[in-house]
Amino acid sequence: MTAAILSEITLPGLPSASGIEILGGTAYVIGDDSPYLYQLDAATLAPIGRLPLFDASGFATGRIPKPEKPDLECLVALTWPDGRPGLLLLGSGSLPTRARGWFVPTEGPQVPEAVDLTALYEALRAQLPTGVALNLEAAATTATELLLFQRTVGRADAALLFGLPLAETLAFLTNPAGASPPTAQQLVFELPLIDGCPAGFSGASFVDGRLFVSASVEDTADAVLDGDVLGSFVGVVNVAAHTATFARLAWADGRAYYGKVEGLAVRRQLADGQFEVVLVTDDDAGGSTAVIAQVRL
Repeated sequence: MTAAILSEITLPGLPSASGIEILGGTAYVIGDDSPYLYQLDAATLAPIGRLPLFDASGFATGRIPKPEKPDLECLVALTWPDGRPGLLLLGSGSLPTRARGWFVPTEGPQVPEAVDLTALYEALRAQLPTGVALNLEAAATTATELLLFQRTVGRADAALLFGLPLAETLAFLTNPAGASPPTAQQLVFELPLIDGCPAGFSGASFVDGRLFVSASVEDTADAVLDGDVLGSFVGVVNVAAHTATFARLAWADGRAYYGKVEGLAVRRQLADGQFEVVLVTDDDAGGSTAVIAQVRL
């Protein structure tokens, strides 16, 4: 498997990109310290709009302060229990203020609807290994499951995938009163290392029966504080077989790429076993880029 970069562009006015989803001609992007859902042209990645999710008064400096941000890290397209297609945005859960989410319809009025994730996240937190903080960084859906990816920094034994029944989980999120959170199945994966530091899941997209993921490597053991970025990977996970294959993201001439990939979406299939993906990155200083890469399986 290889993951070769074709190009990289800056995303001006879009801080700290953390997730991307492509629906038709629109690429939707979130930032972990931004109050907006950004809309880009899927072909050119030029900005075409942004939708406020919540009060943006804390965004006066161009980034919501770390203690206050909802830390939106997970973005996934799905159908809400009432039949509306849309996007579910989820906070990481790494702090109490980060157990919030929003559902945004993609047809009709795009009015964001707040989602309380506290009870679901408490149930997931109870399944974590001792000493590991909840830190969800990516989401994807199959026909029957909601897949949530735990990014555990500094440990090679806690790269987790939570598999939740999709319909039951969405029903719980829309009406949690008197109900218990659905049970999550947990899988642990061994992710690659760079200079002895393990990668952590950062993005996911389920396309045509394949689960594509991204993973990045930071030299840190703290789920909240950033560390030096050492590189990123693109991979394919086979949930049924409990296997994962990864390729380090590199330039076409073989040079390693040292940016921190935070999200992944498949833009198109180029040929059998070849895909063009769009990756969004965060430089931990408020800057974001989009990386277009060719993945060969």
